[in-house]
Amino acid sequence: MNEIKLIALYYYICEWYNKELRWHCQRFSNYRGDEITDEEILTIYLFTIMEEEKFKIKSIHSHAKRYFHSWFPNLPSYPSFSTRLNRLACVFPQLVQLLINTVDKTDVNFNISVLDSMPIITCSGKRRGKVASELTAKGYCSTKKIHYYGVKLHGVGFYRKGKLPLPEILKITPASEHDLTLRHDLIEVKSRSFFADKAYSDNDLIHLLSLNNSILLTPVKKKKGESKEYRQFCKAADDLFSTAVSRIRQPIESLFNWLIEKTDIQKASKVRSAKGLIVHVFGKIAAAIALWIF
Repeated sequence: MNEIKLIALYYYICEWYNKELRWHCQRFSNYRGDEITDEEILTIYLFTIMEEEKFKIKSIHSHAKRYFHSWFPNLPSYPSFSTRLNRLACVFPQLVQLLINTVDKTDVNFNISVLDSMPIITCSGKRRGKVASELTAKGYCSTKKIHYYGVKLHGVGFYRKGKLPLPEILKITPASEHDLTLRHDLIEVKSRSFFADKAYSDNDLIHLLSLNNSILLTPVKKKKGESKEYRQFCKAADDLFSTAVSRIRQPIESLFNWLIEKTDIQKASKVRSAKGLIVHVFGKIAAAIALWIF
């Protein structure tokens, strides 16, 4: 069964590489000699994460060298393998989009979207982050109650009742940026109901969305200046509304938890460059979504 999945994944990668992905590769020379192909590099990386649950590049290379040598006889050394992956950094975001487009959409509700974000941690906040400084920054995760260096992965997904949402927007920003950085992506959408947590509660955003007949629903956020008596009076209705909103948006949290479980995406302490960070984030997402398809 694993061999069939490996072959199916390889043919899928080859098909899209020739149609689209090759235009996003970093290439310095037309000469390739007997090198391993980009398609093979992508297949090894994705398949080893998907089926063998090897999440570090060194572990991926070691596993491929030990068990896939007959399939990939031109597998290079670990440094060369890592370099080739970094040269394919721009390919992975495109591959993620192609994979999402392949997912079955028969049960997708295109009128409802759920929003959330999660931290991708390169090092703890106690240290000074020096890796991929052009992408990372110091931030705070209120859920985990930790300071960290890294990026935030922002997600917007179409609602699917009883299932994980189908990703629509996936982007990374420095950890220091607020969740409302998605504002510019949301205000372009027409006739949509967005369900999010309290961090997205913003009157300006709500007004801008209303211009396109869209609405933003978040749990009730306490306002400054409200009396204790007024809050107590509204408590029952507010709690019911907040619970209803949280139930709708809960699947986006499940999606992030599923990504962590299947790919260990949240831990990026082994990343050593900006390209490596892009490979880590979008390569892991691509591997996870490929599980839906294969």
